[in-house]
Amino acid sequence: MTTKRDTPDTCDHLLLDNQVCFALHSTSLLMTKVYKPLLQALGLTYPQYLAMLVLWERDGLTVGEISTRLLTDPGSLTPLLKRLEVEGLLSRTRSREDERVVIVELTEQGRALREKARGIPQCILGASGQTIQQLQKLQNDVQELRSNLQESL
Repeated sequence: MTTKRDTPDTCDHLLLDNQVCFALHSTSLLMTKVYKPLLQALGLTYPQYLAMLVLWERDGLTVGEISTRLLTDPGSLTPLLKRLEVEGLLSRTRSREDERVVIVELTEQGRALREKARGIPQCILGASGQTIQQLQKLQNDVQELRSNLQESL
């Protein structure tokens, strides 16, 4: 007996495992799970870690600049930054030129945390089962995909 599922007109391109979006989404979920214990040791969540990465790269950015870098909206970033401020990792001050602009700067404690985080990329490399060259190629491919998707919007 043949079921509708077995017929030749089945849309194979609509199967979950054939979706690039699901491959990216499920991999992202698993990547975050691998990061979780590493970041717990630093007292950070994954989104907080991303914000700290941006600030370790370039301190003294506005909330808008951090938001742009992380492809998120400033409204969702503000509570995260407030928590990091309460933890003593950064300070937020209003710009003298424009009160609407908030400048985010690392504290000494925030800068010191960078040293504690140095081993994380090596741990992720080990968990990936990939070589650094394989991961760099994957990263380039995903960044190109992201860029193409941004251009299509």
